[in-house]
Amino acid sequence: MHPMSRHIDTRNHLLDTGSQIILGRGFSAVGLAEILGTAEVPKGSFYHYFASKEAFGVAMLQRYFAEYLTLLRQRLTREEGTAHERLLGYYQQWVANHQANCSGGGCLAVKLSGEVADLSEPMREALAEGMHGVCGLIADCIIQGQQEGSITTAQAAPELAASLYSLWVGSALLSKVQRSLLPLQLALQQTRLLLQAP
Repeated sequence: MHPMSRHIDTRNHLLDTGSQIILGRGFSAVGLAEILGTAEVPKGSFYHYFASKEAFGVAMLQRYFAEYLTLLRQRLTREEGTAHERLLGYYQQWVANHQANCSGGGCLAVKLSGEVADLSEPMREALAEGMHGVCGLIADCIIQGQQEGSITTAQAAPELAASLYSLWVGSALLSKVQRSLLPLQLALQQTRLLLQAP
């Protein structure tokens, strides 16, 4: 194997392993020893790729959002259906994903947003940047829906996108606390009302 391939593979393996463990238990509760032991990577190798656990957290979030934004862009820009239908399909998938991962998985951004925002400025910035990107793609889809007449024009697209994202992140947190899909189901109901064209 080429040395560069080994470098990328080891780095990605650490990020994959760490993401799965942290998604289940949170960032602060997981130590480097657990990540390294599970990944079967020596401590020296970790510090070859990441300056600290915090730097690892930033890289993990950046990679998460890069992958998430690629998938979201594909979902919201495909040609089938109206923009309204694509956006509602995205939120319906959010409910389905939460239901499938109710044993502790779910969205890394939701999992870490409340935990690390006050603990790590670099991780908070990575979250803010990634969330801004998500809102931007949602706003683009809303604009398309407003232009085609499938989404209301009563509110500007960036503000409506931010409202929807806040609604869904908050509902996802409530759903975890209550161990119930009801907050997400109510968010879906509210989303239909917020998006409906006059």
